[in-house]
Amino acid sequence: MQLSEIDASTFPPQAIQYINLLKDEIEILKEQVKILTMKRFGRSSEQYNTGQLPLIVNEEEQSSAAEAAEEKQEIKSYVRKKPGRKALNPNLRREVEILDLPEEAKTCACCGHNLNKIGEERSERLEYVPADIYVKQTIRPKYICPNCEGKEDEDSPAVKMMPPQPHIIPRSIAGTSLLSHIMIQKFQDHIPFHRQETIFQRIGVEISKQDMSNWQQNTFDFLTPLFLLLKAVAKSYNILRMDETTAQVMGEENKDDTQKSYIWLMRGGPPEKTVVYYEYRPTREAKHAIELLKGFSGYLQTDGYESYDVAVRELTGIVHVGCWAHSRRRFFEASKATKTPQSAEIGLSYIRKMYEVEKTLRASIIEEEVFLEERKKQVQPILSDFREWLNKRANEVLPSSALGKAVAYTLKQWDKLVKYLESPHLTPDNNASENSIRPYVVGRKNYMFHKSPEGAKSSCGMYTLIETAKQNNVEPLKYLRTLFEKAPHAVSQEDWKKLLPWNIFNS
Repeated sequence: MQLSEIDASTFPPQAIQYINLLKDEIEILKEQVKILTMKRFGRSSEQYNTGQLPLIVNEEEQSSAAEAAEEKQEIKSYVRKKPGRKALNPNLRREVEILDLPEEAKTCACCGHNLNKIGEERSERLEYVPADIYVKQTIRPKYICPNCEGKEDEDSPAVKMMPPQPHIIPRSIAGTSLLSHIMIQKFQDHIPFHRQETIFQRIGVEISKQDMSNWQQNTFDFLTPLFLLLKAVAKSYNILRMDETTAQVMGEENKDDTQKSYIWLMRGGPPEKTVVYYEYRPTREAKHAIELLKGFSGYLQTDGYESYDVAVRELTGIVHVGCWAHSRRRFFEASKATKTPQSAEIGLSYIRKMYEVEKTLRASIIEEEVFLEERKKQVQPILSDFREWLNKRANEVLPSSALGKAVAYTLKQWDKLVKYLESPHLTPDNNASENSIRPYVVGRKNYMFHKSPEGAKSSCGMYTLIETAKQNNVEPLKYLRTLFEKAPHAVSQEDWKKLLPWNIFNS
């Protein structure tokens, strides 16, 4: 027998109240199961169909949902692609193979007349040549005076030769091209060192994963001045975005290897000099956010994690901006978890209207002041209606339900969520940071853990170099190779500034 089949009229009021509590708890547990199932097996996209109106009992909710469903939908034109295979890159080197008739076959079998060439048929296929690894041998001839053998000049050495070229890892067998390739393989292509070791063995080269790990650490240590510069540039602009994700780090002091550590991310700097800076920390405590934010003033955009609130209260000159994507995600989950998704979809429709305004205005070529004024003019009425709807729903839904949590989160974060309207360089969400931290998350799935805190720090350094290069439209492999070649010659602060991604190919 189900709870819905029980005749409650025969029970005392306390029993009826208890049964209602059980019903509510069952519905909440069902919602949680649906949400977890969706996260585990469902699509990650948060798109939803506004054209289909769900069955609604409440007339007021029905009217609001109908208005949301009747909004004009932009229909993009569709251009059918031409059939056939896409042409191969014309810049690729081509080796031509000609399959011609033998000379004796170039005469007509009927009359014996020579055949005339009337054209040709061409086909192309891609071929692959395995990696070419070689030994670069450097020879430095030695010279000495055959007469006095340099004994008359005590200030200069008797044997003369060219000094060795400085290298980012002295006395290492790794050339700059190999070193940059190994770092790209791990931190952009997500191939751990133990797999690279096997790949090298296939081409007859023995490079152990421990050697590669040591090279990574030595490179990071050598480039410390550059990382300090990148961190300073990230905090030099008045907009900074932050996020964090878990990491598994072995050998931490006073911690078990099974405990989680964290990789913190800062995305900032001027728009034309964007820096994506990663830093390892053993915990997620607020003190780490405070340390990372020291020296920064301006708008800080994050999710709703409390450590950022603590840091903003502790420091001065920082305006905290929220993330509408996190609010939208909660309403989306509520729309998939409940039997009557209409309220959650109404909440989604308000958020979608704000994003449509943002998209339309961003596509227009207008001055920043005009954009800021126009965005406020169009978005503020939406926010006003949304806030009124949230306050109403907060008194009607169960706080512990998926919709109740979405409403409560949005109301709690409201003052921070609307702050994005204050700057034309701010967007409604913190998706830029989430996208920047994703490469680390993908890599983490492959190499599973860091063997030491030092390894976690140096990994953050490699991610910083590669992702910052990508954000500045610099090919990462080309950047690392050039950086590793030029860095040993840097002796001053100005020399290191020339090695930043937006400067390195201009000097």
